[in-house]
Amino acid sequence: MGCLEAERKIIGWAARDPSGVLSPYTYTLRNTGAEDVYIKVICCGICHTDIHQAKNELGMSNYPMVPGHEVVGEVVETGSEVTKFKAGDIVGVGCLVGCCKSCRPCNADVEQYCNKKIWSYNDVYLDGKPTQGGFSAAMVVHQKFVAKIPEGMAPEQAAPLLCAGVTVYSPLKHFGLNQSGLRGAILGLGGVGHMGVLIAKAMGHHVTVISSSDKKRVEALEHLGADDYLVSSDSARMQEVADSLDYIIDTVPAGHPLEPYLSLLKLDGKLILMGVISTPLQFVSPMLMIGRKSITGSFIGSMKETEEVLEFCKEKGVASMIEVVKMDYVNNALERLEKNDVRYRFVVDVVGSKLIE
Repeated sequence: MGCLEAERKIIGWAARDPSGVLSPYTYTLRNTGAEDVYIKVICCGICHTDIHQAKNELGMSNYPMVPGHEVVGEVVETGSEVTKFKAGDIVGVGCLVGCCKSCRPCNADVEQYCNKKIWSYNDVYLDGKPTQGGFSAAMVVHQKFVAKIPEGMAPEQAAPLLCAGVTVYSPLKHFGLNQSGLRGAILGLGGVGHMGVLIAKAMGHHVTVISSSDKKRVEALEHLGADDYLVSSDSARMQEVADSLDYIIDTVPAGHPLEPYLSLLKLDGKLILMGVISTPLQFVSPMLMIGRKSITGSFIGSMKETEEVLEFCKEKGVASMIEVVKMDYVNNALERLEKNDVRYRFVVDVVGSKLIE
């Protein structure tokens, strides 16, 4: 215990420019404040957002940038006012490391909707220094944005839950779609989509995977345990499923028509958008009106929901499909992720990697 006054130099893997190529980078961690936790990184999941940010695809990137926001590590030391954690605890850090703590979303414990939230990387902290992520040896994080990993859960299994897992758990809980017996669908079977199948199944739902081709059918049905598989271009099968679903979680990160999927929803059904799409989406209003259907969106999850999804997955034995890689493979992993060549989440073994080649 005790406030750590000394700044520490550590190594991370950073993008230097919009090529998005990562290489070793030495930088200084901010001083550890009274409510901060100093964490030695064990592993870190790779998310599609890491590519968007490293390559400046959202137009807001600042370099050098150390990505990584599905971070699992061990608490090394804690500030004098830290009450939730002690040295030796295995903990997780997700997409955020700060918020204003006083706006309506913050007061409602949904700080992911705070207009002054601070991202885990490619942002500026309260002290004016850039935030850097989990492709690094260590992080300093305020205790509010640190979650305890349940005892017995493997760090590499916990990592994808800190973004992909909580991103699908949050809307299911918020919209009252977490009771058993519902019929849902996951549109798009990537990192977030595969977590959607696993979590919805663990909630006791009948789960259909909707995809543009047949190539993931065996994985969806046999490996992930989905109940049905629907190819969106198969109009006869789409007609069969019409008016039968309570919800669709739409994870597709590219422009696509909404009407074929709206027709699958039953009365009061919800289409929940999760893919980041920069072009307008279209539908005709009667598709919503006749059936009182909703198109809505949901964004990552709160710290409270992060803790809940970790406990939920531990209790239900949910295990995501991951491929563990070393840090010197991270650029290959990012390239493969861009081509959707991963089943279904890369996790970087940071502690087992040489950070300097």
